[in-house]
Amino acid sequence: MPGVARGQRRCSWQHAGAALVEAARPKAAAGRAPMNTASFVRLLSLAAIWGGSFLFMRIGAPVLGPALLIEFRVAFAALFLALVALTLKKRLEWQRHWRHYLILGFFNSALPFLLFAFAAKTLSASILSVLNATAPIWGALIGAVWTRQALAPRAWLGLVLGMCGVALLVGFDKITALTGANWAIGAALLAAFSYGIATTYAKGAKAVEPFANAHGSMWAAALLVLPALPFFPAPAMPSVGVMGAVVALGVVCSGLAYLLYFRLVQDVGATSALTVTFIVPVFGILWGSLFLSEVIGWYTIVGSAIVIVGTALATGFRPNFKSPRKVHQHEPTGH
Repeated sequence: MPGVARGQRRCSWQHAGAALVEAARPKAAAGRAPMNTASFVRLLSLAAIWGGSFLFMRIGAPVLGPALLIEFRVAFAALFLALVALTLKKRLEWQRHWRHYLILGFFNSALPFLLFAFAAKTLSASILSVLNATAPIWGALIGAVWTRQALAPRAWLGLVLGMCGVALLVGFDKITALTGANWAIGAALLAAFSYGIATTYAKGAKAVEPFANAHGSMWAAALLVLPALPFFPAPAMPSVGVMGAVVALGVVCSGLAYLLYFRLVQDVGATSALTVTFIVPVFGILWGSLFLSEVIGWYTIVGSAIVIVGTALATGFRPNFKSPRKVHQHEPTGH
């Protein structure tokens, strides 16, 4: 589920979603080409995939519970990336980076994934995708506190707008009147907040090759989620359809999505690639309506639009599709 930074600064988002994991420190990169038709198709495909993660969590969480669902998700993603690593002959270097993988795996995968899965037992895929879109706002706020640098007026306006959009969305949606809805909303916002912590950590962390970051953090997340399994047993036996959604959540929404995102960053640069942040809620709402018959009210559209505008303001987002320029490597993101 898986923000965008001002100018050359880095940021993270999440789908959400999340996820998910990018380079731990920016590195200078060569100028990238403008976004062409192929790159734009990849951008839309990535947004559709990350938007679908909320649909799959909404299907799987009520049946498997949050812990088992996320253990399956990160394990399938880790296995998929391990096969890719074998094919590409990429090494993890566990002995050097295991602490980094554990920290990133916890804040950028294990914790937010579990919180979103918990929220998915109650909230709709539409609401989940919009709440996930607040991750860059939290990242900007946490970064300002950590560096002791005051936020610009534009960023404060974005923060206020983002919170107003969330309030509008959850205030008018009938699903928020359900028992436990307040806890679910809090969990989803805390998940987005966790992505912001991951972003701040990544800014001062050691440099690790992007694919290794993704691969290593998934194995770390699989280990970190294991202790939660006894406390959240599966409420029911999963059907073939539910298990299909779980496999898609891990392999497609976590594993394949990484490869698409890496390709986008390589082709058009991190700033343009992170435009996906603003498109994911559109697909989250669309898939929830098409496959789960979720109601799209005026408050859904207006609230989502306000959150997206607030995110753009808070992060100083300025996409560049017209001309090549130097960009930094990508960083943590989630979905």
